[in-house]
Amino acid sequence: MSMSMADKRDWTDGVEAIQYQECPRCGAIQYFQRKFCCACGAPDPTLKTASGEGVVYATSLVMRAATPETRAHVPYNVVLVDAVEGFRMMAHGDNDLAIGDKVTATFRPFAGRLVPYFEKSKP
Repeated sequence: MSMSMADKRDWTDGVEAIQYQECPRCGAIQYFQRKFCCACGAPDPTLKTASGEGVVYATSLVMRAATPETRAHVPYNVVLVDAVEGFRMMAHGDNDLAIGDKVTATFRPFAGRLVPYFEKSKP
């Protein structure tokens, strides 16, 4: 699915979706949305919606809340996930995730916001 920056609607807007960009000139993939391609500088990369599938690259179990809003969630897992589309993102995930686990994104409330939450993929 391709869309313009004006059509951006993903988890940062409270919508259950993860979006990324692909450069129509060089094919580079970027997760943080910009008005240009970070690889070649071409304007207006194409906005796409990710499948939510990926592999855990790193995981860190948080045992001490950083803020009063996150205290109710302790312990919680922060993961880096390599999406099948070719970008890496930080999100929350099941506490038992390990490096190399295949995962699928869902969305859950965390400290008053909707966030991506990764669970082990079903075989």
